[in-house]
Amino acid sequence: MPVMTIDGVSVAYEVVGDGPGKSFALTPGGRLGRDVAGMRELAAGIAAAGHRVLLWDKPNSGESDVCFKGVSETAMHADIVVALTEKLGLGRTIHCGGSAGARTSLLAASRHPGSVAGMGLWWISGGVYGLMNLGMLYCSGSIIAAWNGGMEAVIALPEWATVLERNPGNRQRFLDQDPKAFIATMERWMRAYCTRNDDLFPDPDLSDAKLRSLDCPTLIFNNGHSDMNHTRPISDGLAKLLPEVRCIDGPWPDTEWVDFMADRSGPVGFPRWSMLAPDLVAWAAEMVP
Repeated sequence: MPVMTIDGVSVAYEVVGDGPGKSFALTPGGRLGRDVAGMRELAAGIAAAGHRVLLWDKPNSGESDVCFKGVSETAMHADIVVALTEKLGLGRTIHCGGSAGARTSLLAASRHPGSVAGMGLWWISGGVYGLMNLGMLYCSGSIIAAWNGGMEAVIALPEWATVLERNPGNRQRFLDQDPKAFIATMERWMRAYCTRNDDLFPDPDLSDAKLRSLDCPTLIFNNGHSDMNHTRPISDGLAKLLPEVRCIDGPWPDTEWVDFMADRSGPVGFPRWSMLAPDLVAWAAEMVP
C-alpha cells in the first residue's frame, strides 16, 4: 500500500493505469475507502481507455490517518487530494465522485482551480433535509460521545471502527485529542452543512458567485427525482451556475439511490459506479483539453 505524507497526514493511495491520457482522481462517498465495491471497477474502466486514475483513502477513512484540521472535513479532503495529485506529478486532474466525493471534487475546483482540469459529479447532496442529515450523520455521534465520555467513548463508536482496525495508529491520534477541542472541531465541521442564505450551498467556497467563476468542464449525472438526499433541484441548480457543464441521466433507474439504500445486503460500497466509466471517458475525450 503506497502512502504519501501530506501536511503531516499519512494518506493511502494507488494509481490505476499508466497510459498517456488524462489524469483522474476518484473520491468515494461517505467515510468509505478506496477499496470498497465499485471503486476499482470504475477506475479500471477509465484506465482501460489509456488514462491514469488515482484512488485514495480520505483522511478519516480506510488506511489513512485521522485528521481533525480544516474549516470543514470536506475542505480538508479537497486540499489533501489536490496536494496528492501534485506530489504524484499527475498534472491537472479530472476530479470525480458521488455524494461526499462530489462535494470534495467541487471544493477541489473552487479552492485550487489551477490544479483541476474538470469534474464528474453524481449524487450531489443539498437541500435543507439533505444537509442537516449529513451534519448529524458525520458529527453528532462523536460530539455526544466526547461530551459524555471523552475520547475513549469516541473510539468505541462503530462509525470509527474501520479506521482504527486498518490503521492502528489512529487510536492514539484520537486519544491525543482534547475532548473540548475535538467537540469544537466537530461543531465547526457541522456548521458547513447549515444553510445561511439563498445560495445553493452553504459553504462560502461554494457560493453561487464562486460557482459561476469556475471555468473547468463539468459532467453532471442528474440527481434522481425520487432521491430526498440528493434532490433533483440541487443538480439542476448547480448546472445553471457552472459556466461549462453537460448534464445527462445516470446509467441506472431514477430510483438508484433509493434502491441502493433499501438493499444493503451486498458488498459495502457502490457496485454499480463502474457503469459510469463509458460516459466519463467519452465526455473527457470531447470536453477536457
